Amino acid sequence: MYGLGLSCAAALGFFAWQSFYPVRPTDGWDYQVAYRDVPKAASLALAQDGSLIVSQELRDRKGSIVRIHPDGQREVIVPNLSKPDGMVPAQGGWVFSQEVGGAPVSLLKDGVVTDLFSGDNVQGLWNDGDDLYAIEDSKGDGRLLRYRWSDGTLTVVRDQLNEAESITRCTDGRLLYTKKKEGAVRQLTEDHRDPVVLAGLNQPTYLMCDERGLWISEDSTHRARLLLVDPQGKQQTILSFLKAPQSIIRTDKGSYLLAEGGRNRVLELTPASIDSLHGEAD
Repeated sequence: MYGLGLSCAAALGFFAWQSFYPVRPTDGWDYQVAYRDVPKAASLALAQDGSLIVSQELRDRKGSIVRIHPDGQREVIVPNLSKPDGMVPAQGGWVFSQEVGGAPVSLLKDGVVTDLFSGDNVQGLWNDGDDLYAIEDSKGDGRLLRYRWSDGTLTVVRDQLNEAESITRCTDGRLLYTKKKEGAVRQLTEDHRDPVVLAGLNQPTYLMCDERGLWISEDSTHRARLLLVDPQGKQQTILSFLKAPQSIIRTDKGSYLLAEGGRNRVLELTPASIDSLHGEAD
């Protein structure tokens, strides 16, 4: 019994260490906590006035989309949601998903929510101008959907996907999506082969591309990473010891905001050449 007690204590201590160990940036980067007390922070978007729009991925109609104003005040703009997850600017507003069965993908514009179509456990979204892509995070029967803005037609682009989570188009034109359980990023191709672009990842979730390359967050509750693959294909760990990081966006001043849902906060990530304007250390 004494030995069992020691083993249990050691295990609990190990998990506590992983939960509270501070996030570690790589050389040349720094981070600060931009916003605390953001329950289950998932997707991020910036409004024209500098406000941050955040989806709070709580279950059972306890989730919401919140606007954090530049002065720090918070305003719930869409309440009573169930696992609001993906969010992307589109049509002068924001499209958002709810990761539950049969929930609508909706457009929030000028304070009005309009349902576009329904899906099952829709997570990732990407607006491609004429088309909106939505990907379902389901075990074995997920779909990649394409919604045509001009006439509202909905097309199944892929089916029988297993835990696909996000989709984005990169600056080189490639349309990429993640398969979480497979630990891979794949490229959507016309021949339906969808080759693996990256493998060996730890539960990859959100993707984002800019001139620095492809950003990937790992949706693990322990020792998750934020990765960057540069245009030459070199992979670098930018942040480590994260807890369930989600979406990442770039700000107008050249820094990045990262939703860390496992710690209910939003981080600001800056290259060494840029000074952060707000926030506090971990």
